[in-house]
Amino acid sequence: MAAAMTALAVAAGGLVSAAVIGVAPARADHCDPAQASQDDSRRQRDRAPDQQAPDQQAPDEQAPDQQAPDQQVPDQQVPDQQAPDQQAPDRQGQDGDQQVQGGGIVLRDPAQSPEPEDPGDALFRRDRSPRTPTATPQDPQDPQDPQNPQDPQDPQNPQNPQDPGDQSQDRRGRPPRTASPSPTASQDDDCKDLGPFVTDFVDIRQVQPLRLDAGIGRNGSRGTFVAQCGTNRNGHNNPDNFIVAPGVSNGAHHLHDYVGNLSTDGFSTDESLAAAGTTCRLGDKSTYFWPVLRDRKVDANAQDPDGNVGRVIRAGTVSLQFRGNATSRVVAMPRFLRLITGDAKAGTNGAANARARWSCTGFTNRISPDKYPLCPRGSQVLRILDFPSCWDGQNTDSANHRTHVVFPGQNGACPQGTRAIPQLRMLLAYTVPQGPSFAVDAFPEQKHNPVTDHADFANVMPERLMQFVVSCINRGRRC
Repeated sequence: MAAAMTALAVAAGGLVSAAVIGVAPARADHCDPAQASQDDSRRQRDRAPDQQAPDQQAPDEQAPDQQAPDQQVPDQQVPDQQAPDQQAPDRQGQDGDQQVQGGGIVLRDPAQSPEPEDPGDALFRRDRSPRTPTATPQDPQDPQDPQNPQDPQDPQNPQNPQDPGDQSQDRRGRPPRTASPSPTASQDDDCKDLGPFVTDFVDIRQVQPLRLDAGIGRNGSRGTFVAQCGTNRNGHNNPDNFIVAPGVSNGAHHLHDYVGNLSTDGFSTDESLAAAGTTCRLGDKSTYFWPVLRDRKVDANAQDPDGNVGRVIRAGTVSLQFRGNATSRVVAMPRFLRLITGDAKAGTNGAANARARWSCTGFTNRISPDKYPLCPRGSQVLRILDFPSCWDGQNTDSANHRTHVVFPGQNGACPQGTRAIPQLRMLLAYTVPQGPSFAVDAFPEQKHNPVTDHADFANVMPERLMQFVVSCINRGRRC
């Protein structure tokens, strides 16, 4: 009987091990792609004595994941990859890559030293060290951070007298938030098809080098402005999206990190955003948000109905760059302009609107559009999120949230009938667990596919600040 149960467990594709038949699996143990791969290899070795005669098992009865152990264990895919606290001092690149000591985007491990005053500068200056990673969004707010006042959404905020359990109205006197149910997932689902899978990862050194940006011509605008808004130290997170799912709670079905505007949720309006506080300097009340990354090695959020399991990893550095156009000067963004980049459903919709760009610090000439990068020692996972920057000159939004602002062509020029505005580029750097054991939050049917990476932005800068941004860019300054 025990042997039969063992065979059944293996044939089930690794949902549970023979040792725990009849016991519900711990989600985190089986939602870590690296752990699942190692478990499959171990089960194959345990079954080896029972498979003495080759004619006792038909080929179609073989477990689908039976491969040589060196094809299963992700630690053997990147031999020199290791945990951030084991970084070697030598971080010089190979094969001409843009390593930390060379060109490209300079990012250091945030665990090395305290956070710099300017979060944007940490990406480009070699003589300053970035911030020390702090608690995840579940941890209490740091009261010592002067740029991150207490989130007014926090029920512990004495300025928010509303009882969080009172659903009769929200803090602004509006109807209660109605949660949008998950379209496909349930709490009873196991992790066998949750994703991501080992095949969704690639050694960054196997990615072919490419040029990310078009060359800037004589009439182009070369300057940059960096918005300094922190890394969401105050723990502003929710699974809403007021741009694509206004008036809906959990409209995104995945958790977002927010920086900038302190009030952003599914019910945000132009008026509520303009009245709120911000984590940004210079009075920038814009809202910047993106889906979180999670550490799949940690048993956290295990009963999430949308399958977003694991511990949230907060970005060690966040750079919000506003850049110029390769062929022309830029004009000011209109206030309350809404922008999205990427497609959160690209796993099923296809790549037409996908804009995922995954890389590693020190290897920014190697960009993967559809796989998570496995970075060498001393290197962090890097998300590069570029927004469209060719505005129709009239609208702050459109029905599909895309046609009012489009991307430049391959030569960097804006299409006829549009004009260039400052292009927002988000650079998010993370210290992740070793191996293929991290994932971006996603809609459940997207299986945490890396191609679904995306981000959102609404411009709530004061008009004088936006004019300053435009002046910096058009004059070739770095502000």
